[in-house]
Amino acid sequence: MTRVRIVLAAFALLATASAPSAPPAGAEPASVDDAGDATADADAAATDVAPPRVRATSGLPRFAPQLANLPTITGLNGWRFTGQVEGWAGLIAARPVTRQAARWAYATHQVALGRGAEAVGALEVMRQDDPDLALVPSYQLALGATLTLLNRPAAAVAALAGEGLQSNPEACAWRMRALEQAGLGGLALAQFRCALPALNGRAVKERAPFLLAAARGAIAVGHPALVGQLLGTLPQADPAATVLRGRAFFLLGQRPQGQLLLKQARQTGNRAQRLDAELTLIEDRAQNGTLAASDTARLRQIRFIWRGDAIEMRALQLSYAVALRTHDVLATLEAGATIFRYFNGGSDRAALTAALQQTLTAALAPDNVMPLDRVAGMYWEYRDLSPAGAAGDLLVVQLADRLQSAGLYERGAELLDHQLRVRTRDVAQGPLSARVASLFILAGTPARALAAIRDTEANAYPDDMLWARHRVEAVALDQLGRTNEALAVLQDVPDGEAIRGELNWRRHDWKALAAAMPPAPGGALTDVAQARILRLAVALAMLGREGDLARLRVQYGAAFAKLPTAPAFAALTASVGSVDPATVSAAMAAIPSASPAGGIADLIDTAPQVAETASSS
Repeated sequence: MTRVRIVLAAFALLATASAPSAPPAGAEPASVDDAGDATADADAAATDVAPPRVRATSGLPRFAPQLANLPTITGLNGWRFTGQVEGWAGLIAARPVTRQAARWAYATHQVALGRGAEAVGALEVMRQDDPDLALVPSYQLALGATLTLLNRPAAAVAALAGEGLQSNPEACAWRMRALEQAGLGGLALAQFRCALPALNGRAVKERAPFLLAAARGAIAVGHPALVGQLLGTLPQADPAATVLRGRAFFLLGQRPQGQLLLKQARQTGNRAQRLDAELTLIEDRAQNGTLAASDTARLRQIRFIWRGDAIEMRALQLSYAVALRTHDVLATLEAGATIFRYFNGGSDRAALTAALQQTLTAALAPDNVMPLDRVAGMYWEYRDLSPAGAAGDLLVVQLADRLQSAGLYERGAELLDHQLRVRTRDVAQGPLSARVASLFILAGTPARALAAIRDTEANAYPDDMLWARHRVEAVALDQLGRTNEALAVLQDVPDGEAIRGELNWRRHDWKALAAAMPPAPGGALTDVAQARILRLAVALAMLGREGDLARLRVQYGAAFAKLPTAPAFAALTASVGSVDPATVSAAMAAIPSASPAGGIADLIDTAPQVAETASSS
């Protein structure tokens, strides 16, 4: 087949472009070491390429020295050599002494056919049996080409980064494709000069993937004028080339020519090429301010039906730009979060992250008029975009305050529980765990409240934090029916006696209430002191302890005489049986609402009312 050489005009134009350019003649091509740093999985990929060296245990003869003595592959013909047996026949017929050579012949033949999935297995088995193969340039080239065919650009670039491959034309050609797959168009173009001999040694059909990669790189770095030269040897009817030519015309301001080519590609291309052409037309309308509502809907459809490559990424970027322009907060977060989560943030992750955090912060601000349920759902959906540090913590606390004020205790608790377990560490978990547990108690889920306390026990808290946790823990245990454990938890808490009294009052444990010490007589009685004395009177009355009631009248009668609660005190401390039940009920209702347990009483009040204990009989 007659070889058609690539026109040198493309190379001359490339050499003068202001984008990252090919090195001058005689100099080594640009290093690709930076490419590994620019992709998120480069370090992991390097492990695939250069695993820890271990001694082969298969018993097969070492093949690495033999391969190293063979000429390094520098062009397409290097993948096909004399005596090569196609398919599985060579592998089946190979004896142990020739098995590695048969595997090599099979793998290189698959690379020549563009079958990366078939080649990678043979190459991996070869390396397992002879780890030194990873040091041989031809093996590195074969692995890099295979990984490129499998669309694993970071691993491919790492495999092709060996010193022996830096000026190898075939390696430069594959490196150009891998770098373009990784979104590094400038570095990909820098390989073009080095790759020219390998490209000129290929037929038009075989060189097309490499030229298309170079053209995509030229578009990515803003040099559309290169596209026509790079694709000059490809057929005018090639749909992939037609799409790229159309995109280049748009960038050059020649819209009619671009529209014609893209409409042509929509008629003749495969599904990916048709979507590429359609997306380019939508991008053009967005650029010129003529984007219709149907275009926005079509963008959503494209993103739904096509995943994981440059087409989806471009559709996401356009959706994000349109949402920003129309101030659509939900659409902005949805498109931006997808770029952040599945495309590593795109070309400028830092800028995207900052913009999304700013959008989320504004949406969650207390003065935002968006309904609270939508705000809470928005945060939960995009909580991974929340700012780090104090700013993110404040955002969560403010939202939890709003949920609590609206009575949405469980949603507030779940919000802070995520904060407690994911974002908060060490002693800072102390006050947060107490608040999470309190909200779960208010929501009627004491088991989850207890879990919030028990799951954060490992830290060494100061006494005040420890006591706050114990107060809430005791309430949760009491609501779970584990009263003895609740009372034990309060043993060392400074106000534990008051909390125990509140728990006993709620449970109608008259014996325990009667055993409590009343306030010292004398002086004015506060509301809390009045409540303690009146509750004690109720307990003594329920137990029929006439003598104790009489002593209570003597001790506190004068103090209650001038208080609004004097009638209640008189009724509750009267002789048992001397007043009717209605009077007693009215007196109990007049007991001051101030609780001896302070703020913790609000949590205790959330428990369901219990029947009187047997001790009341």
